[in-house]
Amino acid sequence: MTFATLALIVLVGLLGPVLSARSAWRVPIIAGELLAGLVVGVSGFGWVEPTQPTFTLLAQIGFGLIMLVIGSHIPVLDRTVRAALGKGALGAGLVAVVAVGLGIAVAAMFGNAHGAVYAVLIASSSAALVLPMLQQLGIAADSAAELVAQIAIADVACILALPLVMQPSRVPLVAGGGLLIAAIGVGLAILARRLGPRMQKRFHDYSESRRFGLELRFTLLAMFGLAAIAQFTHVSVMMAGFTLGLVLAAVGEPRRLARQLFGMTEGFFGPLFFVWLGSSIDLRNLISHPAMILLGVVLGVAAVLAHLAARLVGLPWPQTVASAGQLGVPVAAVALGVETSALLPGEGSAIVLGALVAVVSSSLAVAIVSKRTAKPAGPDPTAPPPAVTRA
Repeated sequence: MTFATLALIVLVGLLGPVLSARSAWRVPIIAGELLAGLVVGVSGFGWVEPTQPTFTLLAQIGFGLIMLVIGSHIPVLDRTVRAALGKGALGAGLVAVVAVGLGIAVAAMFGNAHGAVYAVLIASSSAALVLPMLQQLGIAADSAAELVAQIAIADVACILALPLVMQPSRVPLVAGGGLLIAAIGVGLAILARRLGPRMQKRFHDYSESRRFGLELRFTLLAMFGLAAIAQFTHVSVMMAGFTLGLVLAAVGEPRRLARQLFGMTEGFFGPLFFVWLGSSIDLRNLISHPAMILLGVVLGVAAVLAHLAARLVGLPWPQTVASAGQLGVPVAAVALGVETSALLPGEGSAIVLGALVAVVSSSLAVAIVSKRTAKPAGPDPTAPPPAVTRA
């Protein structure tokens, strides 16, 4: 890989912000970045080689950072959301039951054995996608606490389940690696809690006054260490990043660290990952296998139908449709598919298409929710700025 290639990747990655510039369209930023990857990768001009080792390594770092940011957005400390966890868990459970049935039916319809993968995709939600949209529309957290709780539970469960269903032949190794990463994450959270707010503040003030960036360094050290375990046990860096993000959410992420991670992820590594992912997808497989186009549409519609099951616990139907918004888990599935060759030709493109169908449905539902629950005063001025709706 050369600096010219890096410059090209950063340049084409700007298509993401360009397409997302008009807020009325509610186009996720990754849509433009994936499109850019399609243009310069194997589906287009072939200007970048997705299998190039350095490109792949940088993309995996980006994937880990993206999942770290997604995990840090899970509202672990929000009391209103925690009070709604029981109802949220029941809603997520009902969605999961329906998703299993739909996943098996979809696999049978298309004659493959990926029913478990489809079930996880259909049941998934994306806190990093829906929560920022709610913030941008001025919807208070307490007015959608059950929705947020259900999304958070689905996020965690599906991210844990995905590596297992994607690599059934390695379930013992993958499960062991996942448990080890989770145990280390719990240990880090306990350690941070034991240090206490006063010690954390002293460390933060020292790092900031000396301009050392120690918080970022230790965060990256932890993520790369967990990623090394994930790589050895074939779990995927997704699990490493997401676990560390949950740790930050549980102990309270410092604003300075959040800004630093935002700069690294959104400024370079995140766009690079999605350009790499887009460059890895061969759309010509859709032409050769047109049934995959139908598969994508069916997966998106199935996700919306499955999440309607949460109506049984009293969640309003616009909120149930909003909870179907998903990008993180489908993108992770495609990335794992590229890494392990576990997907059929054209199936990765179908999964991305299904996610986009769910995103469009979620965006429309959130707009309806905003008309019913948004406060006239608008968003809380004391709340942190909303995150980019990436995944």
